[in-house]
Amino acid sequence: MNSINRRSVLLAGLGAAGAGALAACSGSSGSSSNALVNPTGSAVAATEKKRKVTGRQQKVTLSAAPAMIDLGGGVMPKTWAFDGRTPGKEIRLSVGDTLVAELSNQLPNKTPTSIHWHGIAMRNDMDGVPPVTQSAVRAGSTFTYRFITDHPGTFFFHPHVGVQLDRGLYAPLIVEDPKETLVYDDEWVVLLDDWVDGVTGTPDEVFAELRQGMGGMGHDMEEGSSPSSSGMEGHDMGNMAGMDMGGDSASPSASASSSGGMSMKFMLMGAESELLGGDAGDVKYPYHLINGKVATDPDVYTGKPGRKVRLRIINAGGDTAYRVALGGHKLTITHTDGFPVEHQEVDALLVGMGERYDVLVTLGDGVFPLVALAEGKNTNGLALVRTGSGSAPKATVRPKELSGMIMAASQLRAADAVRLESAKTDVTHQIKLTGGMEKYNWAINGVPFDMKDPDANPILIEEGQRVRLDFVNETDMWHPLHLHGHTYQLGESGPRKDTSIVLPKKQLSVFFDADNPGQWMLHCHNAYHGEAGMMANVAYKA
Repeated sequence: MNSINRRSVLLAGLGAAGAGALAACSGSSGSSSNALVNPTGSAVAATEKKRKVTGRQQKVTLSAAPAMIDLGGGVMPKTWAFDGRTPGKEIRLSVGDTLVAELSNQLPNKTPTSIHWHGIAMRNDMDGVPPVTQSAVRAGSTFTYRFITDHPGTFFFHPHVGVQLDRGLYAPLIVEDPKETLVYDDEWVVLLDDWVDGVTGTPDEVFAELRQGMGGMGHDMEEGSSPSSSGMEGHDMGNMAGMDMGGDSASPSASASSSGGMSMKFMLMGAESELLGGDAGDVKYPYHLINGKVATDPDVYTGKPGRKVRLRIINAGGDTAYRVALGGHKLTITHTDGFPVEHQEVDALLVGMGERYDVLVTLGDGVFPLVALAEGKNTNGLALVRTGSGSAPKATVRPKELSGMIMAASQLRAADAVRLESAKTDVTHQIKLTGGMEKYNWAINGVPFDMKDPDANPILIEEGQRVRLDFVNETDMWHPLHLHGHTYQLGESGPRKDTSIVLPKKQLSVFFDADNPGQWMLHCHNAYHGEAGMMANVAYKA
């Protein structure tokens, strides 16, 4: 890869990998005459039989229930959590092992739930997406997920019902590679999360307010202020540190008055990020957590100077991208979304909701801040790395690495071993991301997903096809697009991913092999955009 420097910014192409002319698109809409592969059908079972297995099983029980949790610093909200803790207990197993996970739903008010195993290419009926792949697990009931983990990597799990993702129901899932080639001394799993539940309200209350839309509130970017296709060129990253720091301080009161007194309890105004092409997010979060701890009472990793540590970074947030840096250190990116990439040394990472990155770092001597800057929101999560003496930095610390060389996925290249083999594209679908804050009508191809009729507008593919998806973002906001059951490659040689940032007014072209039959969600991993309707069913024809 060409050498990269601070002035190259690295983010100009973040929604343009494989852009070029749109290929002729097949119609995305299916008709009722198109029979779809059933999640419990023979095609799914046949694919499952081909997976290599070790014969080992790991059994776990996960109880989803109300809990009062300790986020540190005296912050003790009531939320919903797995087994009374947030994040939930890590599950770790090896490639080819079978996970047998019994979900016990003990949520209040007859609330249904499920578990989606984010990033795992598994059998379709275990994907945890009611009503598409299973019925929701009713309160007082149990459901057992059983599937083979056939690829190593850093994953996590969370519900796929309503906006439950933005409560405390999430935990890491690590699949180890018995043929691991990375050499390191230790691991540290780092979960990032934006937190509202039980502090200022609930995610359902947040969604109810957002659903009212902005109306005449003037939230849309001023005319001419949307970033051009080359809007990032020529910006020196040295100027970036203070550029997105105005978010939480923006007063919504003026706008609220023009809306006829509409509630502005949760809606965040003025969160702007050049890295994200404008509007960075819409929800006011009182806290940003690393491993379930607030910045004023951080999680601490204790190690020794000179040791090489693998950080597995997971963004489990609902509405926040994080710029992640470890003060006084460089990060060497080795994987994203579970797949190896050509190693890149950087100062900081941009991590969208649902994305995961593995990085290697060689520890210095002292006390160092691991900062997850809430992009565009002027606040951060904090954890500490302690290898020697020294006092802890302030909760609001901004190490210089945050404004150094920042990398996002579009600048990475897949490692040779996992790059897709060249093949003719059999089908291309244009996936238009549509809607906006005005009416809060987020959708794909202009049609909000209907949970009552999930087969209504499928994006049809067939087993054995090489599929191209052209994500065309027609909105004024960035979206992290997540495809279930598969990994796609960004452009011709970009990284293998299952979740990717698509910038406003940009296109991102991705390719994947249709090798896992079933019905699979494609959706924005902003919890509120997805629930509003920015979701579609990528369905195999029977």
